[in-house]
Amino acid sequence: MKIAQVTPLWERVPPLAYGGTEMVVSLLTEELTRRGHQVTLFASGDSQTQSRLVPGCHRALRPLGVLPLEYASYEQRQLETVFRAVGEFDIIHSHMDVAALPYAHLSPTPVVHTLHGALTPTFEKIFRQYRRQNLVTVSRSQQRPEVGLNYVAAVYNAIAVDQFDFYPLPQEPPYLAYLGRMSEEKGPHLAIEIAKRSGWRLKMAGKIGFEDRAFFDHGVAPLIDGQQIEFLGEATQSQKKALMGHATATLFPITWPEPFGLVMAESMASGTPVIALAMGAAPEVVVDGKTGFLCHSVDDCIDAVAQVHRLSRRACREHVAVSFNVGRMVDGYEAVYRQIVGEGQSLVGGDRGHLAPEHTDARPLAPQPVQPQRADLIETV
Repeated sequence: MKIAQVTPLWERVPPLAYGGTEMVVSLLTEELTRRGHQVTLFASGDSQTQSRLVPGCHRALRPLGVLPLEYASYEQRQLETVFRAVGEFDIIHSHMDVAALPYAHLSPTPVVHTLHGALTPTFEKIFRQYRRQNLVTVSRSQQRPEVGLNYVAAVYNAIAVDQFDFYPLPQEPPYLAYLGRMSEEKGPHLAIEIAKRSGWRLKMAGKIGFEDRAFFDHGVAPLIDGQQIEFLGEATQSQKKALMGHATATLFPITWPEPFGLVMAESMASGTPVIALAMGAAPEVVVDGKTGFLCHSVDDCIDAVAQVHRLSRRACREHVAVSFNVGRMVDGYEAVYRQIVGEGQSLVGGDRGHLAPEHTDARPLAPQPVQPQRADLIETV
């Protein structure tokens, strides 16, 4: 099958540090290629893949300091490149959320969209305009049947379990870990409260996005003392794995309906149980009382810290190896592709009818990456 994978340009594929979507896309792309599919990856030019790479820019844009308004111009040019070449693919798989919907609505080639984020009220209005588009969620909890969208499947995210060392024992002296964006919905301030009230050390790592800077500066930074509460910045993949693996438990005190939560799977793959607030997909990822604890308040989390030593670290890893492995994820997406392509165009094309045109005048791919226009970025690309 000829498959286009379209990913945001914020981070490279796979990411060097933060980038859950980009990590999932990398695993999916490489395994599809290994299985014999002809995959084209539309991503930043510094991405690494065994498939065909069509760059939308020379380097990932977030590390270059590109802001959302400027990013939108790269995103639109990338999508124009993808959908000018629709005749080259059997299916287009978008990881771009709402940005790809208007293009997909007019596409003669079937398109499937994986929703990596929560369906906010603003996004909900846009998705309703394109309600016949094929949507895949990364958990069952992410689906909103009352909105009336075309959910074709729920396919859990995956991690490459063999790339995570197993830590049979936590490090001494013990500590708790927190990894994630420094945003209010991810709960870093709650992680600090849990650690302080339970008397544990806490090691934190994560990205500070431009949209989260004010929250971090006022709600998190003043609580970091460098002793009991340490902030390590945005960790690399290897640093992140070691930080979770050595921890006694990983805190996941989210305050929003998390669509999946790769950190939970990554922590358990390392052998480290997860203490999470039971929101979003957390109950689908963590087995309460076996691979961690699902809590309903900060007080519950504090009680769970005292009980976490009773859990089997081996059971944590085995759970991830069975439930969130790459093969299982790719099996799920292959089934989605077969379903959509096998149904002709009956699930795609908005209100344009069930059948796509037999011929297309789509122009060939233009693989030249877009150059940043700002003078302060040109030398760094």
